[in-house]
Amino acid sequence: MASMRDIKRRRASIQSTEQITKAMKLVSTVKLQKSKTRAEESAPYFNMMYDTICSILRRSGNIEHKYLQAGASKKKAVIAITSNRGLAGGYNNNIIRLITGSEELPAADTEVYAIGRKGRDGLVRKGYHIKADYSEVINEPTYQDASEITAELLEAFARGEIGEIYLAYTFFKNTVTHIPKLVKLLPVEANAEDGEGQGKDLLMNYEPNEDEVLNAIIPKYMSSLIYGGLLEALASENGARMTAMDSATSNAEEMIEALSLQYNRARQGSITQELTEIIAGANAIS
Repeated sequence: MASMRDIKRRRASIQSTEQITKAMKLVSTVKLQKSKTRAEESAPYFNMMYDTICSILRRSGNIEHKYLQAGASKKKAVIAITSNRGLAGGYNNNIIRLITGSEELPAADTEVYAIGRKGRDGLVRKGYHIKADYSEVINEPTYQDASEITAELLEAFARGEIGEIYLAYTFFKNTVTHIPKLVKLLPVEANAEDGEGQGKDLLMNYEPNEDEVLNAIIPKYMSSLIYGGLLEALASENGARMTAMDSATSNAEEMIEALSLQYNRARQGSITQELTEIIAGANAIS
């Protein structure tokens, strides 16, 4: 049985840990509100951009364009959005499992564009090659960051280095529900039905033509989806960390309560033993 000193030391250690988890929970809560607001405010623009692409493809019929056809290369690129820090439950591992479990993204034929050190390190251990590392982007993502990543990927696509581009991120549904998603960015395969809700009977005119419109709008479409993924992932990370720290704090409180009870029992047993020894000594003297 542990001594009173050991129990007291362990309880003090857990109390110190509890203070840390409480502080991290509060910080994550504040960051969650900020990142959630950014994601919600930006969502209409990203949704409109996606609907616009769907509308163009639906009204244009079968058109040939470099961004609508897979490249000659068998190599595929995936933008893996995770975090730079841990203590977020299964947030990072869910993205790693999503990529490694996908038949479209075998390690031998996949180039990883990593955003987040946790995902980068995890995919390296799984045998994936890291083509580029943008880990600092996830700290304070901007649209400019997404545009720069898009430009590099489109250049690699144009040179024939990669044939398909995917985005792996975590969709923020609510504070406790975060859904890992894998989205194909190129070649564009927008579902025509997704764009039917907005003026399906309207005629669309393109100036000068569909080809040049797609050249201009698809890079913006990609940047928008990447930026949207960054904001959703950041909100999911903070939500996951807040939930994990709340659970850790609750566990610490339960452990402290159990150790306090154990300590009080040990202390009571020690007092009882001392009284017994004193009484026995007094009886022996008399």
